[in-house]
Amino acid sequence: MKRSLVLVGTLIALTGFLAAQTQEERHHAVKYLDEIRAKVMEATKGLSVAQLNFKPAPDRWSVAEVAEHIAAAEDILYGTIQDQVMKAPARPTGEDVKAINEFVLAAIPDRTDKAQAPEPLKPTNRFASQEGTLKHFNKSRDKTVGFVRTGQGLRDHAVNSPLGRKLDAYEWVLFIAAHSERHSKQILEVKADPKLPKS
Repeated sequence: MKRSLVLVGTLIALTGFLAAQTQEERHHAVKYLDEIRAKVMEATKGLSVAQLNFKPAPDRWSVAEVAEHIAAAEDILYGTIQDQVMKAPARPTGEDVKAINEFVLAAIPDRTDKAQAPEPLKPTNRFASQEGTLKHFNKSRDKTVGFVRTGQGLRDHAVNSPLGRKLDAYEWVLFIAAHSERHSKQILEVKADPKLPKS
């Protein structure tokens, strides 16, 4: 009996330790999501209709199109977490999740190599206006943040990703934030174009 009580006490202590570690990860992810949300909002603030719709070249997106892509991608990536990752098998044992976290945070925001967006994420004016786009983006980001704060088992399952590595739900959340960061940089590139309308 005494041995059983010791074992239970050890498990409780270990569970508390693991929860504390998870809380630190949650805090980091929420902070990153909120920081990048602020960057997106700041980058798109105060632009005229002409500036929002200016395209540096026929094959490049406008600020409005990039913002729409960010908002649409949040939905699809969050859907991937809920519909695939959380229902996937357990992640392989022995993986260095810290190294994978860092890889996601370095690779996704890096705009050295440009990529073509898949068809479902190409701009179609699906939110009708810039105000509609940002409203949708904020609503979706709130949902992502809520999941990070209260979701369970964020490290338990993993699926293949475009990065060539299996990502768990926590890493997919980092992917969402990093994707927004990548495209907030794209918005700044468009705004820095010398042909951007003055007003």
